[in-house]
Amino acid sequence: VAIILVGFKAASNLALLCCVFRVLEASIAENKASLKRTHTEVWSDSPNPHDRKRQENCPVGLKNVGNTCWFSAVIQSLFNLLEFQRLVLHYSPPARVQELPRNQKHRNLPFMQELRNLFSLMVGSRRKYVDPSKAVEILKDAFKSSESQQQDVSEFTHKLLDWLEDAFQMKAEEDREGEKPKNPMVELFYGRFLAVGVLEGKKFENTEMFGQYPLQVNGFKDLHECLEAAMVEGEIESLHSAENSAKSGQEHWFTELPPVLTFELSRFEFNQALGRPEKIHNKLEFPPMLYMDRYVTRLKREEIRRLKEHLTVLQQRLERYLSYGSGPKRFPLADVLQYAMEFASSKPVCTSPVEDIDTSAPPGGTTAQVPPAPRQGLPFTQSRVPPDLPMHPAPRHITEEELRVLEGCLHRWRNEVENDTRDLQGSISRIHRTIELMYSDKSMMQVPYRLHAVLVHEGQANAGHYWAYIYDPHHRCWMKYNDISVTKSSWEELVRDSFGGYRNASAYCLMYINDKKPFLIEEEFDKETGQMLSGLDKLPPDLKEYVKEDNQLFERELEEWDAMQARKAQQEKMALAAAAAAVAPRPMSTEPSPPDNTGESPAHAPHAIKVEYTRLLRLAQEDTPPQNDHRLQHVIVYFIQNQAPKKILERTLLMQFADRNLCFDERCKSIMKVARAKLDLIKPDEVNMEEYEMWHQDYRNFRETTIFLMIGLELFLKKSYVEALMYLIYAYQYNKELLSKGPYRGHDEELIAHYRRECLLKLNEHAAALFETGEEPEVNSGLSIMNELVVPCIPLLLVDELEEKDMVAVEDMRNRWCSYLGQEMERKSNLQEKLTDFLPKLLDCSTEIKTFSEPPKMPSYSTLELCERFGRVMASLTLSRTPADGR
Repeated sequence: VAIILVGFKAASNLALLCCVFRVLEASIAENKASLKRTHTEVWSDSPNPHDRKRQENCPVGLKNVGNTCWFSAVIQSLFNLLEFQRLVLHYSPPARVQELPRNQKHRNLPFMQELRNLFSLMVGSRRKYVDPSKAVEILKDAFKSSESQQQDVSEFTHKLLDWLEDAFQMKAEEDREGEKPKNPMVELFYGRFLAVGVLEGKKFENTEMFGQYPLQVNGFKDLHECLEAAMVEGEIESLHSAENSAKSGQEHWFTELPPVLTFELSRFEFNQALGRPEKIHNKLEFPPMLYMDRYVTRLKREEIRRLKEHLTVLQQRLERYLSYGSGPKRFPLADVLQYAMEFASSKPVCTSPVEDIDTSAPPGGTTAQVPPAPRQGLPFTQSRVPPDLPMHPAPRHITEEELRVLEGCLHRWRNEVENDTRDLQGSISRIHRTIELMYSDKSMMQVPYRLHAVLVHEGQANAGHYWAYIYDPHHRCWMKYNDISVTKSSWEELVRDSFGGYRNASAYCLMYINDKKPFLIEEEFDKETGQMLSGLDKLPPDLKEYVKEDNQLFERELEEWDAMQARKAQQEKMALAAAAAAVAPRPMSTEPSPPDNTGESPAHAPHAIKVEYTRLLRLAQEDTPPQNDHRLQHVIVYFIQNQAPKKILERTLLMQFADRNLCFDERCKSIMKVARAKLDLIKPDEVNMEEYEMWHQDYRNFRETTIFLMIGLELFLKKSYVEALMYLIYAYQYNKELLSKGPYRGHDEELIAHYRRECLLKLNEHAAALFETGEEPEVNSGLSIMNELVVPCIPLLLVDELEEKDMVAVEDMRNRWCSYLGQEMERKSNLQEKLTDFLPKLLDCSTEIKTFSEPPKMPSYSTLELCERFGRVMASLTLSRTPADGR
């Protein structure tokens, strides 16, 4: 990312890179720590490559390889500047590579090649997201001292600037021998401003170069106010200022704006009292189109300055009317005069304010004392307390003549104050309107800059998560780049996440591009055919081959997966065909046993089947509590409640009576024979066997979901939250899939969501308690619970914004850990370090669902055992759960 700063080492040039450098530093620490871990991650990339397959025309995401969300946001913003993308893709090393110093040959050039490789994959890969590890790894290895310790961030920044400067500068010098070399990155991202001012009475003018322009956020409501404050006259510090009373100050004018104009929004300030940085969450608005004319021309600057000076005077004068008084409490002057008039015209009801006090109360102050209601200073335009109420203050002595004179004066003064206030407010509005018209004049709209990217930070000063909103000019929409997730967004969502004042998310970097320089975002066209280049056609030959090889590897992975799935499907089909008679559990008959005859009359067989169906139909129609779920007793009940086709019901019921095990019972032989005969009469085209198998598979999934839920709830009630979590997670996911096909396909979704949420909250509470001990083993154990169990599950709670209880639970968990940022942690010096490393994972707002590890192994249960055990745990919930639990 630091490519854009090549050629300059001034402090103002470091701002854009700081984001990347801090991320890389954290990434190095994370990667080192990951080598020491022995546990298996709870989730990983999906084993199904089709889940990782890129959708047509969808941008490619970047995998987070260890606290690199900030790095990803910056890289995506720059990659989507097509001119920058072309410069990187078509970069070639200088011809005299062997003459280069060792560091440049073994670090700079390999890094540039990995950056080109990364960009080429982002252009032409068939993968949904790509891994930037190689580029990050080179940076990690390059910036270690001889003692193998991580270097200081500032040193890291300066070295990387030197590194990239050499890479581009050498090529520029080689291409322009004898001429002054031009660095394309400098041409793209750097501008100049003129500093004009007076220092100790002497005028001066200095031209300076800038990369990313820093702006203060605190105290301003929009981007223009920030820019005005940064450009206007300000005090200049002087060593002799105490002795020299000459005026000192300066102002800035942009003399040359870069094609890509980047603003760094300073949202962090150091809290001296707490001894740590704090984030400023104030709201700051910025426009999608920014006109920079007012900052590059002096034509109207002087006139606007005079208007603003006059505006300041009027606002100060108005403030004296609206906040009148010499003490700490101040009120509108018109209201003060109205209050005085009300007091003067009041009539006293007694000679002393203590005469009306009830003296019948017993001594000792035992009577409860009711504090008087505070009198609010309402404006005179609002209704007031009627003057005839008892115990109102009133003058003791006032003649009618005095009252008449006083009322006349107060009334006249109030009218004068009201008129003055209205005049001042009108004048202020007219000046605001004049300034707006001056800025909206066509002559002041000749330097348009369109918003290209907004980089967002969510969290506190010490930790957080980062993503980017980038405008797609070809589809005329905003896209949200959040690590591997790339989704279509809107201006409204961008405003909510970027302006600030909403939760802890706000923009920290704005990237504008000159709207009169379309080459910045224009696609390339073939010089011969005139067709727009896309995909692999945009790449130089070496990168085209690189991407083709990677795509072939991915194609083979897809083919191997499909072949494996086909083999599994064939094996399952054969297994189902071999065990068709045992697809569903046998019925649990509640009817009395027939007499012990030597044989059952064949004429009774159809009647027996009909009786059994009638019994199951009655069970399906009963309204029962969860602990008596008849769907678990028989597959037919499940099918009836979910409106399975008649032929599916008929075949399933006949399969029950055609079970070969019935031939061992003389009484059931005739029923079995009749059922088999009826099955033979069903023509192959009357029952869709694929649909038949699908219904039975759904029932097997229902039983499996039930077992997950049952075991998860049993463990939860035993307070074994670690063991319970995975069962509840899988129960919810499987149940959601079932309910997507119909409301009676699964269990109560709200109930499972409640216990899944409560289990995560319990684990979070336990982990936080361990962290608070400050002891190394307990702290590590608590963070392990969070990293391995809680954090991977948070996207499951965020995926549905309509689930308000889940959203509140996530906020509660995050707030619990963010609260530690403001606490003293003296017992262990590395607690803040561990917390800073952990919080970005917790604050990651990505809803990208990862694939969890294999589900827990499940024991097999008979129908009777499953019904009884599930009934017991559901009955226990009825006794233990409080309905109004707030969750």
